[in-house]
Amino acid sequence: MVAYENLVMASQGDSVWITLNRPERRNALSWELLRELQKALTEVAGSPAVGVVLAANGPVFSAGHDFSDVLAQDAKGIRELLHLCTDVMRLLQSAPQVVVARVQGLATAAGCQLVASCDLAVAGESAGFALPGGKGGWFCHTPAVPVARSIGRKRLMEMALTGDVIGSRTALEWGLVNRVVPDGELDEAVEELLARASRGSAASKALGKRTLYSQLDRPESDAYEIACEVMADSSQTPAAREGIASFLEKRPPVWPE
Repeated sequence: MVAYENLVMASQGDSVWITLNRPERRNALSWELLRELQKALTEVAGSPAVGVVLAANGPVFSAGHDFSDVLAQDAKGIRELLHLCTDVMRLLQSAPQVVVARVQGLATAAGCQLVASCDLAVAGESAGFALPGGKGGWFCHTPAVPVARSIGRKRLMEMALTGDVIGSRTALEWGLVNRVVPDGELDEAVEELLARASRGSAASKALGKRTLYSQLDRPESDAYEIACEVMADSSQTPAAREGIASFLEKRPPVWPE
C-alpha cells in the first residue's frame, strides 16, 4: 500500500484500517490530510477489501478543519477546501466496502462530519461529539449536512446552535453512533460489527449500500421506485441466484465473486 505522511493505512485480514495520524494537531483536517484521505479511500474502493475502518491516533479523533489553513485562504480557497472535504465525505459513502468509524475521543465540526458520513460508527465511552461553530464565529454549515441525516432536526438544532459537546451515550441515543463500549474494548467491538456487516456477497452488499444512499431522504414513492428497479434487476445477478439457491437447498452459499 502507498505510504502517507498524515495517515496510516494497513490491511487487517480482509479489511483496511485508515488511521488519521496528526495527533499533535488533534487530527485536524488540513489540505494535505484531506488529499491523502481522498487518495486512500479511492485506492481502497478499487481493492478487494470487504471492509474499511476509519480510526485516529491520539486522544482526539478529529478537531475538524485546520484553522491555520482556513485563515490563509480567501473565499475562493475556502470553497475549494470545502469541496475537497465534501468529496472525501462522499467517498466514504460511495465506496463499495462497509465503512466503520472507530471513535476514541472528541470528534468536532468536520471531525463529527466524518463520523456521520461513515456507514457505521462505534465509540468509546470517553468519546464526545460537537458542532462548535454555533458558539463561535464560523457556523458548522457543511458538517451539519450528514449529522442532520443521522439524528433528525431538533437534535441537530441543539448541537448546531449550542455548539456543546454531547457524550457518547447521548450520541448513541440520538443515532449518531451504533455502539458505545468501554475504551479498552473499542477495537474488538469495531471488528465484531464490521465482520457481521460485511458478511455475504460483496457485490450484492456494494449495490445495496449504493441504493440505500440513493433513496435516503427521498419521498417514499420515489424511494420505492428506486428500490423496486434495483431489486428486480439484481435478482438476476449471480450473487442473488446463488444466495436464493443455497437457501432453498439448505447449504452454505458459494459466492461467485
